[in-house]
Amino acid sequence: MKLQDMYQEIILDHYRNPHGRGLRDPFDAEVHHVNPTCGDEVTLRVKVDGDTLTDVSYQGQGCSISQASVSAMYDLVVGKSVPEALATGEDFMRLMQAKGDTSVADELEDTLEDAVAFAGVSKYPARIKCALMSWMALKDASARAWGGPAA
Repeated sequence: MKLQDMYQEIILDHYRNPHGRGLRDPFDAEVHHVNPTCGDEVTLRVKVDGDTLTDVSYQGQGCSISQASVSAMYDLVVGKSVPEALATGEDFMRLMQAKGDTSVADELEDTLEDAVAFAGVSKYPARIKCALMSWMALKDASARAWGGPAA
């Protein structure tokens, strides 16, 4: 199986079997983000204890990329400190800016785990917003809940 095929399977698996989906209480902040170019949307809630993201829950609709991205993000950030979660988001942003450069994906594979599967998305500028929407929502909600810098 080629690497690109494996990445597509990871994205489809997160789309078909989303992790963390469903809005949960209690929460400290809720945000709603929309990608107006394609209609993707996500409502995201965060629960913070001290500086730790103890829960991220969401409800959304849209393309497989936007919905799989929020599922992969959930796996990466729950249980991390807000600064660590935001740093992971910055790594994901770097992956999206790589324009398909496989060396960036290789470098970030351990940090981004399943989310490195979105490396191929970076070749398609119109799809980058789909992959980044949930990460921008996390940044927004974390800043509201934690009160710290939005990195």
